Amino acid sequence: MDIQVEQSCPQCGGSIVLSESDHLLACPYCNVKLFLQVPGVYRYVLPAKDNLLEDQTRRIYAPYLRFKGNIFFVSEQGIQHRLVDTTQAGSIVSGLPPSLGVRAQAMKLKRLTPGAGGRFLKLSVKAQAVLEKAVQISQLSNRQGGAMYHRAFIGETVSFIYLPINENESSFTDGITGSHLFDLEDGDTSTLETRPFHPRWNVSFMSTLCPQCGWSLDGESDCLVMTCLNCDTAWQFFEKGLEKVAWKLVQGDNRTRLYVPFWKVTAQIPQLNINSFADFLERTNQPMIPKPSWRSLAMSYWIPAVKLRPKIFLQVARQMTLAQFHLQAVEGKMVRNTHPVTLSASEARQSVKICLAASTASRRKIFPLLPKARLKTSTVTLVYLPFIDKVHDWLQPQSATVIPKNNLRFGRSM
Repeated sequence: MDIQVEQSCPQCGGSIVLSESDHLLACPYCNVKLFLQVPGVYRYVLPAKDNLLEDQTRRIYAPYLRFKGNIFFVSEQGIQHRLVDTTQAGSIVSGLPPSLGVRAQAMKLKRLTPGAGGRFLKLSVKAQAVLEKAVQISQLSNRQGGAMYHRAFIGETVSFIYLPINENESSFTDGITGSHLFDLEDGDTSTLETRPFHPRWNVSFMSTLCPQCGWSLDGESDCLVMTCLNCDTAWQFFEKGLEKVAWKLVQGDNRTRLYVPFWKVTAQIPQLNINSFADFLERTNQPMIPKPSWRSLAMSYWIPAVKLRPKIFLQVARQMTLAQFHLQAVEGKMVRNTHPVTLSASEARQSVKICLAASTASRRKIFPLLPKARLKTSTVTLVYLPFIDKVHDWLQPQSATVIPKNNLRFGRSM
C-alpha cells in the first residue's frame, strides 16, 4: 500500500499530496512541474501533536527504515518470490516499537525539513539487517534445505520514516498518541545518541525542461524517464541532473492503444557461455532449434520497465526474452500513448539473473552457476512495445505476451 506525503509547492506554497512513488511535483495551482531530488533516500516524519509537548526543543525523532518491493529467491527448490512492505526500527533503544505497523499508511506523512526541530536518534541498525529481516518476514528462507543460489530485491522503495518522541524529564512518550514508551534513570539521556538535522537530508527541486531543446518534458508523477515530444529524446533522473537515454520503438499498427516500455539488456555471461541468442536457447534447454542467424544475434534480456507483481514480472520477462527474434526495434518519433517507466535501468540489470533462472528448463545446468555469473559488456536500451486492448488484458502481438490491466495499474502503487 502506498503512503501519502504532504508537500508544499516551492513556487506558490500550495499544499500538495504526493504518493511515495511520485518523483515529480506537478502543482495544480501554478502548473509548475519539478523533479524531487535528494542524495540517498527520501525521509518523512509522522505528524506529531504539538499540544502534547510544551517545549518543542525536547523532541526526539526515532528513525524507521521502510522497505517495500519484490524479493526473489533462487534455490534448489526453484524460484520463490514475495511482495514485502515493512518498517523496522533503525535504532536499538529499549521501549521503542519494533515497527510502525499501519501508521505509515493510515496517516499523511510530511517531508522531513529543518523546521521539524528537535534531535534525531542515530541509526544503529544497518540497512542490510533490515533487508534480512524483510526476507524472514516474507518467509523466503531456505527452510526445506538445499543450496541457495541467488537472491534479488527488485523494484524496491527504501526510505526513512521518523517517529516523534516527547521528552518529559525522565520519561519518553509517543509524540502522536502520548502513550508512555520508556524511562531513563535519573533523567540520564546519555544513552540516547542523537544528532541534528543534516543538510543532505533536504529535498531540492530540478527543472523538467529538455536539456537538448529547452522544451517542457512529458511524464507522469511516478515516472523515472521523461520524454521530449519536440526533439524525440528520453531523459532519466540522477542525483546530479538529467541523463539522455538510448531508446527505440517497435512500430505498432491501427490496433495499438498503448506502448509499454521494456529495458533491453544486451550482455554476455562468460561463466555460462551465453554470448548469443542461440547460446541462450541451448544452455537453457529450450524446445526450439536455433537458426544459423541466431549465432550472431547478441543475447538480450527483455525486462519490463514497469513494476508488476512478482509472478507476472517473471512471466513477461521470460516470454519477451524468448520472443526477441520477433521484435524489430527501430529509431523513430516519440509517441504519446506510453506507460510511464517505473523500474530503473539499474534494477533491470539486477533482474537478468532472475530472468535467466525463470527461463531455463534445466535447473541443474544453470542454478549452481548463478552465484559466479557476471554480466559482461552490457548495454541497456529503452524499447517501447505496442500493446492491443483486450478488455481485461494488454496483448503484445509479436510475442503473444499478455499483461493483465489490473496488474499494470497495481504496479504503479508498489
